[in-house]
Amino acid sequence: MQPFNQLNGLVTPVDRVNVDTDAIIPKQFLKRIERSGFGQFLFFEWRWDEQGNVIPDFNLNKPRYQGSTILISRANFGCGSSREHAPWAILDYGYRCVIAPSFADIFYNNCFKNGILPIKLSEEQVQDLFERTEAQEGYSLHVDLENKVITDNDGLRIAFDLDEHRRQFLLQGLDDIGLTLKHEDAITAYEAKRAAAALA
Repeated sequence: MQPFNQLNGLVTPVDRVNVDTDAIIPKQFLKRIERSGFGQFLFFEWRWDEQGNVIPDFNLNKPRYQGSTILISRANFGCGSSREHAPWAILDYGYRCVIAPSFADIFYNNCFKNGILPIKLSEEQVQDLFERTEAQEGYSLHVDLENKVITDNDGLRIAFDLDEHRRQFLLQGLDDIGLTLKHEDAITAYEAKRAAAALA
């Protein structure tokens, strides 16, 4: 998994509460067996109408937000079913950070396992980010996970909290398997000891 330390990125706003995982990646696309390739289906039913035409008013379809790596949204982001495909789609599209006032628990945990930094800020702080993003085309943020702070080029500075265990997961680029493999020598020694005992 790619480590996360510093991120400079354009911001895309999705101004909706209770964005559920079926909106993030609709169920008809869950048949794929790869973990990649889901980005093209991100927010599929909000990006295209039933005839397959692009919906120009949805922010992901606007030229000003192309190439963004930071997504901001409203409360309870990632609610609904527990599908891990949701963070897969977000990451595959290019987002490494999602900022919202609150997240559904399972989605929040899945983000860390897939190299995405979910940041919880207050309603007021998120509203300020929405206003800044709307007012300035090409608005970008600098996310510093090492120091747990968000800044912009206009003097904004927001500190954020994050569980230290999860922070280290991202800083070191570890998922659950990677964490286990950090103890590979101890595991190998234990297995050798068990094998020797069985032969004794």
